[in-house]
Amino acid sequence: MTTPEPADRVLSRASLADGSPTRWFDELYTAAARGEAEVPWTRGAPNADLADWVEPGEGRRALVVGSALGDDSELLSAAGWAVTGFDVAPAAVEAARARFPQSTVDYVVADLLKPPGEWHQAFDLVVEIINIQAMPREFRAAAITSLAGFLAPGGTMLVSEVAEENVAPEPGPPWPFSRAEIESVAQDGVKLVGLETIRDGARYWAEFTR
Repeated sequence: MTTPEPADRVLSRASLADGSPTRWFDELYTAAARGEAEVPWTRGAPNADLADWVEPGEGRRALVVGSALGDDSELLSAAGWAVTGFDVAPAAVEAARARFPQSTVDYVVADLLKPPGEWHQAFDLVVEIINIQAMPREFRAAAITSLAGFLAPGGTMLVSEVAEENVAPEPGPPWPFSRAEIESVAQDGVKLVGLETIRDGARYWAEFTR
């Protein structure tokens, strides 16, 4: 018997065929809420690499890209950051608010390809972990430009994606990142501080500043 194709790949393929690189995220979260699909990147706990990195926020502003069900946002909030967590999927934002009803995190619906203008250079910490890799390469340059634009002078940006050089090709999503794509976050005054591979070479972990 043939194993059913994962819902994220079925939905993303249909969404991309219609010219939308992001619509399928909300469709996937909505299906998961009905018990009809799984969101493969949710673990019910913060990202382990971010947890290893986290430092006191002391009230500084942090932005979590693709905040999903809120685990990374809550980790940073507990460490004293003033956190905005955004996701393109309204269903994800609703789920995060429901999971953490007393949270001080500002969970909002926003699109990385069309971000709010007031977010330009507004955050002391920007966290992007395995989100942009869910977009095909033709959309990545615009997404990365938006990402770089969030970082305030003197701030820190953390970027982690699946590393193309050490991962066997798959139909996607995700579509792994090349080293050059990670390095391209260093634009418009943003500078690369460090880039390494982690998890036995499976992922990039990069740190930037402005």
